[in-house]
Amino acid sequence: MIVNPQLFNYRLIISSLLVVLTVLGIYSFTKYKSIESYEEFLEQEKVLIETELSDLLLGYDEQNQDYNLTASQLQEAKIETKLALDSLRLLNSDLSIITEFKDQLIVLKSKSKVLLSTIDSLNSANKKLQKKHRYALNAIKENTTTINDLEDTNDALHKSIDNAAVLKANNIKVEPYKLKSDKKRLTKRAKRVNAIDVCLTLTENPLTLEGDKDIYIQIVSPSGNVISDQGEEVFGDLSLVYSKKEVVDYKNENLEICTAIVADSNDKPLIKGYYFVHVFHENIKLGSTSFELI
Repeated sequence: MIVNPQLFNYRLIISSLLVVLTVLGIYSFTKYKSIESYEEFLEQEKVLIETELSDLLLGYDEQNQDYNLTASQLQEAKIETKLALDSLRLLNSDLSIITEFKDQLIVLKSKSKVLLSTIDSLNSANKKLQKKHRYALNAIKENTTTINDLEDTNDALHKSIDNAAVLKANNIKVEPYKLKSDKKRLTKRAKRVNAIDVCLTLTENPLTLEGDKDIYIQIVSPSGNVISDQGEEVFGDLSLVYSKKEVVDYKNENLEICTAIVADSNDKPLIKGYYFVHVFHENIKLGSTSFELI
């Protein structure tokens, strides 16, 4: 049998090409599978990092932030972890990116460990303090009845002393008159009266502190207006509109006070009816009286 060398060479070349193509196909398929597996690996790594970052955030959210020492540090760690998680979710999987975020995760986990350890120590110390506090409360409760009785007795005593130490006024007398050229003419005629003398006695009281006392006199007309309105004094939640203020030096003995109250131009002429005179030491009423103008 005679073989054609040229035909044989063609067959050899074709066979070789088929082998090469087969090898290239197998290599390409293998390479494709390798790339696909690599991308899946990177994606899995990305998911694992995201999961760990999410777990870190969850751990921070569960912590008590009542401690001023760690509250700011905890908030800073949460922001840093949240920023890393958001950035990772936006980026595509890449070896350099995965490596960078792995390194960042190691740093964040290290910070978290130190921070959570500090919080655990604070919680432990707080529990010990709470235990001591409960023990102290129980010890106090054992004497509650006695303490309450003593407090009630003490409050009653202080109240009695405070009441006993209050200034007292009596003998409040009023004289309406017409004042002209420094001359007084007593009258009860409403249209003529333009001034009123008010006299009173601050009684002796050894329990009252000595010193300057602010005495306020208030004269209220039948229409409810304050005669010779000198302004308003505020005592806490209370206020007092007064006609005259006298500062007297009280020495724990009877003290006579007399003062003249001159009606303002807008008060005149005075109207007929009953006028009420009130005497105050600061915001405490010491006494009252009334008079009638006709």
